[in-house]
Amino acid sequence: MPKFVIEREIPNAGQFNQDELKSISQKSCSVLNQLGPQIQWLESFVTDNKIYCIYIAPSEDLIRQHAEQGGFPANQISEVRQIIAPTTSE
Repeated sequence: MPKFVIEREIPNAGQFNQDELKSISQKSCSVLNQLGPQIQWLESFVTDNKIYCIYIAPSEDLIRQHAEQGGFPANQISEVRQIIAPTTSE
């Protein structure tokens, strides 16, 4: 199943408190439950003004549906083509 990186431009995301992040997570999980098991949220990285999310889904379309239904921006959706790590150098 393809893996995607979603870039979400959210001003001041890095200043969100735990309650705000929890609320966003709950909304996302609620939409994911409605969409079914084909789409999975693995993790997200919060920076100053963006949130980068890692998802597994059969298509970019399903990720866009999740964003629209959840009210989240999906400014850039990129399919992961390869994964490298320090062990790649071995």
